[in-house]
Amino acid sequence: MSSQDLRAVTWTAAAEDGTPPALSLIDQTALPHVLKRLDCTTVDQLIDAIVRLVVRGAPAIGAAGGYGVALAMVQGEREGWDRARLDAEVARVRAARPTAVNLMVCVDRVAARVDEGVATVLAEADAIVREDLEANHAMGAFGADWLLKRVPVDRPLRILTHCNTGALATAGWGTALGVIRELHGRGRLETVYADETRPLLQGARLTAWELVQEGIAHFVQADGAAAGTILRGEVDAAIVGADRIAANGDTANKVGTVGVALACAYAGIPFMVAAPTTTVDLATATGSDIHIELRGEDEVLEWAGIRTAPADSRGHNPAFDVTPGSLVTALVTERGVLEVGAGELPGVGLR
Repeated sequence: MSSQDLRAVTWTAAAEDGTPPALSLIDQTALPHVLKRLDCTTVDQLIDAIVRLVVRGAPAIGAAGGYGVALAMVQGEREGWDRARLDAEVARVRAARPTAVNLMVCVDRVAARVDEGVATVLAEADAIVREDLEANHAMGAFGADWLLKRVPVDRPLRILTHCNTGALATAGWGTALGVIRELHGRGRLETVYADETRPLLQGARLTAWELVQEGIAHFVQADGAAAGTILRGEVDAAIVGADRIAANGDTANKVGTVGVALACAYAGIPFMVAAPTTTVDLATATGSDIHIELRGEDEVLEWAGIRTAPADSRGHNPAFDVTPGSLVTALVTERGVLEVGAGELPGVGLR
């Protein structure tokens, strides 16, 4: 299966047998062992799926939020909600995860069409998916072009990435992994170092699985190995995604990202962030204004349900960290590349 066949978020119409419409999600908690889908027919089911990371990745969550507005409308019609209840349920979807700005942007965009009916709302959600897929392909090309000009080696590139930023995290191609796929398609990729991405292993479970589907050579490594791999000269560039980018270029991404950026800065190699413009939040001035989601302690105190830390230990589990814009060599969006670390800031270049 190639990434062209992967759609993490799809809408399923009502069936003739009376099965209600559903928001169908690839269950990313089951990968890499089982590829299955979870069909959400209620707002509660969708919110649970977002919180449990059945669906994850800022663009994919945004798409799910857009369709979630339609899901709330269908459930409301079925259960006789008034407008106040509908608005409250849409607000619950919007707040399901606080760091990724795409969720809020997409819910707001689609919710503005509620008075025009479910068909119009679904068309707007479809447009979000279509635009994200187009943006992914565009940033893949921009990012590959920039890297091939910036990295002066006469051989295919060795790329490090953190977390999962592929088809599973987007409308079907990828942000950072989209750049990697573009390099692979051009025959300019030697190998990928995929950080395992603790505590939930999105790199080992999801990125590695996508790379296998594409036949892309790769290594899975512990997060703690990333800096050493970079400093030993085994990596030509790092490419990551983002959940929110402030106007000054500060970037919130999966926890562990800032260590990769620091190692790249010390080694003098590019640290690239790939994200659609919907991830850039010009209303957020700096990274210190980004709300960082704290997840449950059990994710770091247990392994597969078995306690691995002493009973009296507490767990600190931020889902994201913030990389200062000064460490971001390049920000690639569907509009092109900004060299943020050199002063080309999103608050200026993307207005």
